[in-house]
Amino acid sequence: MIFHVRMDVNIPLDIDEEKINAIKVKEKAYAQDLQKQGKWRHLWRISGQYSNISVFDVESNEELHNLLQGLPLFPYMDIEVMPLNRHPSSIRDNDI
Repeated sequence: MIFHVRMDVNIPLDIDEEKINAIKVKEKAYAQDLQKQGKWRHLWRISGQYSNISVFDVESNEELHNLLQGLPLFPYMDIEVMPLNRHPSSIRDNDI
């Protein structure tokens, strides 16, 4: 199943800088591992925002939910998920 996911990160201004830097290191490693597994297919930064647009390729809604909840920055995120289906006019078989 393919999902378009927008993640907006909202870190409180009063959080300890060392703590958030440690979380960011874990976040990067987690995201890169999911990319290597082929589950996090695409990851793009939204210019000028602490946000990204991503494409996930997972087995189920539940798998996506668990992966997103596993993000170290999850407590500081607003997440919007859109399930995607192949468009009948698409000429590509491998455009995910």
